[in-house]
Amino acid sequence: MTLMAQAQAAADLWGGRVLALIRNRENAVFRMQMPDGSEAALRLHRPGYQGAASILSELWWCSALADAGLPVPRPIPSRSGDLLDKAGDRPVSALTWLAGAPLGEAGVPLAFSPDEQAALHSKLGALLARVHDATDALELPETFVRPRWDTEGLCGDAPFWGRYWEHPSLTPPEAKRLAFARNALQSRLQRLEKTETLGPIHADVLRENILVNKGSLSLIDFDDSGIGFRAYDLGTVLSQNLYEPSLVNIREALIAGYQSLRPIDPEVVDLFTLARTLASVGWTMPRLSPDDPIMRSHIARALHCCDLVLG
Repeated sequence: MTLMAQAQAAADLWGGRVLALIRNRENAVFRMQMPDGSEAALRLHRPGYQGAASILSELWWCSALADAGLPVPRPIPSRSGDLLDKAGDRPVSALTWLAGAPLGEAGVPLAFSPDEQAALHSKLGALLARVHDATDALELPETFVRPRWDTEGLCGDAPFWGRYWEHPSLTPPEAKRLAFARNALQSRLQRLEKTETLGPIHADVLRENILVNKGSLSLIDFDDSGIGFRAYDLGTVLSQNLYEPSLVNIREALIAGYQSLRPIDPEVVDLFTLARTLASVGWTMPRLSPDDPIMRSHIARALHCCDLVLG
């Protein structure tokens, strides 16, 4: 069965009709028309990446955030009443379609004027603070299971996205540098864990997952969400902006927007910018071919961030 045929079989579970493939990465995401004419995002989950309990936990969290008034997609039950169904060998779910265009695209210079970039990132910082505040007010169910973006998940012996310091494309000096960065990061995060309360975070606040609609922002794609440090969400944002001419202003605006509602240490945000660039090197290993240029660009970015954060 082709991917499109599998998607339509999944859409049938909601009585819907597939309109287009939007993205095919961890999940295959389709735009779907519902029986009432509204649109939804139909997700065919990658087999073996997130288990059923983990996906249901993500859907529970999104529903709770939507109930709290946050601009995030709300899960839609299938005709059987289930939030998570199955089409062939793939778990499938559907969420409300949110209007807007992505803030940007990976590897492409950020659009907008410098002032507009700062204003949008100030709004983004405030949105992330609202998400974290709303999450703090929730009582997680005993069945809540998500990946760990804690010290072990970022720089332990078996990080969630892989042992980035052993990437096969690293030269010996590069491998030594990333191993040093991993050890430095590990010791600092271990100290942070003694004073900070970890909780659910989006963990993938990339430009593609931030929708802009007439100046308002919404947040989509919680597939990589997990239990971690709140500053990791801000660090992820900045990891895509390390080469932007307006990086300093973007960073200041993002942090100021967050601090308008919730305290955060800018130096800790820098640590998690490094953590994200390192994790992304690990992400490439099982997903990209050895000759994919993203392999080397992610390594170069991580080394650049090492210089910025660690000196």
